[in-house]
Amino acid sequence: MKSDTAGTTTGPTAVSTPGRQMEELRADEALHLLGTVALGRLVFTRHALPAVRPVNHLLDAGDIIIRVSDGSTLAALLAAQDGAGVVVAYEADAIDQGAHLGWSVVATGYATAVTAPGEIERYAHLLRPWVEGAASGTIRIRPDLVTGFRLLESST
Repeated sequence: MKSDTAGTTTGPTAVSTPGRQMEELRADEALHLLGTVALGRLVFTRHALPAVRPVNHLLDAGDIIIRVSDGSTLAALLAAQDGAGVVVAYEADAIDQGAHLGWSVVATGYATAVTAPGEIERYAHLLRPWVEGAASGTIRIRPDLVTGFRLLESST
């Protein structure tokens, strides 16, 4: 995107796709869809600015579980929390870019460290990081707000 001297932004124009509609999802349906994919994006605050990291996850009893690697930004996030958790957002989607169909879900809630040894071991077997290196911790996100939408072919 480029800015001109008048301060307006120019860039690609939005193209509407005839025959498509957007439908909001119920929270339970959105959370279910989140559990059908393995990759998403964690949104958190780093140095007082928003940061986004792609991570793999699993859904366990409505909680989003993520494992972090040694020395990563996410490990620092866990070390900085004061016990109450850190507010984060988690986004995942499955959208066919050619057909312009699919869905997107955002879950917002508190991230805390998983500390129970049995849970840590269980998640270590269920959730393997996609990058090399030893995992340094496991994060649990308890979603307080779950929103989403589905892009559908229009029936008209």
